[in-house]
Amino acid sequence: MRTFSLAVFAAVAVVGLVASAPASARTHGAKVSVFASGLNNPRGLKFGPDRRLYVAEGGLGGSNSTTPAQCAQVVPPVGPYTGSTNDDTLGGRISRISRRGSVTHLVTGLPSSQTSAATGGSVSGAADVAFIRGRLYALLAGAGCSHGVPTVPNGVIRVRSNGSWSLVADLSAFLAAHPVARPEAADFEPDGTWYSMIASRGVLYAVEPNHGELDRITPRGNVSRVVDISASQGHVVPTALVRRGVFYVGNLGEFGAEDQAGDEHVFAIDPNGRLRVRASGLEKVLGLAFRGGRLYALEMSTSGGDPVPGTGRIVRVRAGRADGTVVSGLTFPTAMTVGPRGVFYVSERGFGFGAGGGRVLRVAP
Repeated sequence: MRTFSLAVFAAVAVVGLVASAPASARTHGAKVSVFASGLNNPRGLKFGPDRRLYVAEGGLGGSNSTTPAQCAQVVPPVGPYTGSTNDDTLGGRISRISRRGSVTHLVTGLPSSQTSAATGGSVSGAADVAFIRGRLYALLAGAGCSHGVPTVPNGVIRVRSNGSWSLVADLSAFLAAHPVARPEAADFEPDGTWYSMIASRGVLYAVEPNHGELDRITPRGNVSRVVDISASQGHVVPTALVRRGVFYVGNLGEFGAEDQAGDEHVFAIDPNGRLRVRASGLEKVLGLAFRGGRLYALEMSTSGGDPVPGTGRIVRVRAGRADGTVVSGLTFPTAMTVGPRGVFYVSERGFGFGAGGGRVLRVAP
């Protein structure tokens, strides 16, 4: 099975091996430190206009369920999901981190959901954050009826300064009304498993791995498709997104016996929506970023097959391939961004860890 849900959640099955993984990252000349800790399944992160770091947290799941009579369910073994909403203990969060690494929970109780026990009960919730004209937006991936959260769809929310929020765009409804050309029927997620979101020229863009698409969301909530990635690439599980002139998308790919190390890519998307391979030889890509005009990729695990803790890394992408390692030995990193002075900030321990087990690393090349 190659869905993003099952593929990444397979990490939970091996999280017990963390004790035998390298105790710390291998720096390759970079200076690496723990910038913040105590996070619950941290995912996407961005610096705000106040120069503080904002992190989306998946939360801890929940126990509420829905039935086939209410909505289509995610098929086993990934489904059925259970979830929570308005639960400050279990729910997803948006956290703000000061320059000294102090964590404040700006938003709590966001929808959070988890897969079935057969796949380890791994969690989705708040997936990413972005800013437009000083306003904070967040991407929800753990909501929707098929995730055990019937009252809130997956979508984009706007977060106010007092921590309250409102739904801007219903992405669950958009997926239902606009199916892609080549969905993977055995792995289908009705509400999607949204992952990366960026802001560009006053508009938001989000990538959905399970259906395989890149979509455009305006601050007024209008949603349109930029490109159906599945139509030309099949079920490659696109996860990472960045824009510099054109869009660049990195893919997670499949797990299991069919997966060979180094068979994932970074794609460039031209203005007409055509994809071309920008780089090959990558593995399980979950993040992309430009630093000093150069493109870097975050690999969650560099092993073929199932993910292995302690094998994540940041690599420079040049001449169509991975060329130069910034840091390796990371344990299930999930996203990265570049901050002041060209420093990388990386969400780590983002899958399979319990309450407070996630953290953000500071990597200064």
